[in-house]
Amino acid sequence: MKRKIYDRLLQWKRESQGDSALMIEGARRVGKSYIVEEFAKKEYDSYILIDFNNTTQQMRDLFVNYLNDLDTFFMYLSLYTGITLHQRQSLIIFDEVQKFPTARAAIKYLVKDHRYDYIETGSLVSIKKNVKGITIPSEEEPIELHPMDFEEFLWAMGEQSLMTLIRMQFEAGKPMGQDMHRKAMTWLRQYMIVGGMPQAVLKYAETKNFNQVD
Repeated sequence: MKRKIYDRLLQWKRESQGDSALMIEGARRVGKSYIVEEFAKKEYDSYILIDFNNTTQQMRDLFVNYLNDLDTFFMYLSLYTGITLHQRQSLIIFDEVQKFPTARAAIKYLVKDHRYDYIETGSLVSIKKNVKGITIPSEEEPIELHPMDFEEFLWAMGEQSLMTLIRMQFEAGKPMGQDMHRKAMTWLRQYMIVGGMPQAVLKYAETKNFNQVD
């Protein structure tokens, strides 16, 4: 599903050139992992996603034992994941990084090394609490991901043209006409029922059945 934050990710990639890591914060289930992985698939030659909510002790130990030897660090990272990393053409994702603050602290050294790009994701409340014993890296560039807004909801429903009309008429200060206004209000009521959580929106887009929306 199309999200507005995607353009912000592109801007970061273009402007940062590896000089900062992106930290995407947000509530649970707003689609942080989904949008970052979609971005990685489309914009990089390869990517590695490390989910610190469900990873091995071997993976965690890399951040403890090999940060002073990044050649070895990246060699083991590739071996453990089976993914080849390409200099300046690969993205490494630290998903749910609040579960392992040591990896978050390592961003300082990884960004300085400049071989690859890095995006972290973290739950909004936990990411601010789980910082004991670490220094928050200045190389970290935070942005917040919110639930889908009405415009993103209409995109997911295949109503791009309606959203374009709404925006055009609003900017011109002109009415939409009764039929289009009625249609827009019908979609707005549906959005208010479904909400903006991506999984719920996707399910509703597939079924058009409120009873199947979690």
